[in-house]
Amino acid sequence: MTKILIVAEIKNGEIKKNTLELFSFAKSQGLESEAVLLGSDVSGQADVLAGQGASTVYIGDDASLEIYNTEQYTSLVIDALQQSQATQVWLTSSEMGRDLTPRVAARQGVGALSDVTQLEINVDEITAFRPCMATKAVQKCEFSKDGLRVISIRSGIFSAEETAPAPANTVTLSIPEGHSQLKVREVQVEESDEVELNEASIIVSAGRGVGGVEGCEFVRPLANELGAAFGASRAVCDAGWLPHKHQVGQTGTMVNPDFYFALGISGAIQHLAGMSGSKVIVAVNKDPDAPIFKVADYGIVGDLFKAVPVLREEVGKLKG
Repeated sequence: MTKILIVAEIKNGEIKKNTLELFSFAKSQGLESEAVLLGSDVSGQADVLAGQGASTVYIGDDASLEIYNTEQYTSLVIDALQQSQATQVWLTSSEMGRDLTPRVAARQGVGALSDVTQLEINVDEITAFRPCMATKAVQKCEFSKDGLRVISIRSGIFSAEETAPAPANTVTLSIPEGHSQLKVREVQVEESDEVELNEASIIVSAGRGVGGVEGCEFVRPLANELGAAFGASRAVCDAGWLPHKHQVGQTGTMVNPDFYFALGISGAIQHLAGMSGSKVIVAVNKDPDAPIFKVADYGIVGDLFKAVPVLREEVGKLKG
């Protein structure tokens, strides 16, 4: 029987949205799922994972795990896997997931698929799609029928279902010794007040139609006033108008917010693939035949430099 062990991730004391997406997808496929929860003072989040469908939560809770370190985290995931007897391990394609995925696979003597952007499951048959050749092509990959499958999955490709916490069935993992000659002393994180794309419920994105850096800054206040993440098309990031961390699309961050505002974005295939799962899409573009209008719920054919001030005015009215 197929059983998924999902490696949970925590940020600021809460389960990250990308982890919830994996549980929601497993549930939608009728698959049994369990979780491994690692960190410092994280046990209180076990009920959240149980509410998401985790039949068992394997917990490694210790002060030594406050900062991610390869040796201990890999050993704890392997311990949970051996107790779980899961047939698949799912991780997110985060910094942690990218480090753990090949290490867990190597310890088990199996292959792994990283940065998967589409997953099809038919009983024991798995077909995964992932970008390759600097995102110029997409691979279609299949696992053999036997053996453990280790997969890291990009955030934003599944929707995260909201569920209530439930009493968790927990198993406490023994904390292994860290590497005798290696110790992580600190992690330096870029300080930013910006909302992260893959965590945002509202995203305002700028496309080539904004015309340049000044155009991006013209659009940014709308995102701030909505409490939204600020995104961009690949063309904007490649031109250097915004850093690549803002890029939305199959080759950037895949998103599925409640509201997505596409301003001056024509709708290239890779961009549509990365945001078409948004619940409500609002597009502004001069070209009535722009592909973005095929996925938009509401469209404005016109000049974004005239439309954005009107949108800001209406947001101001709603906020009182």
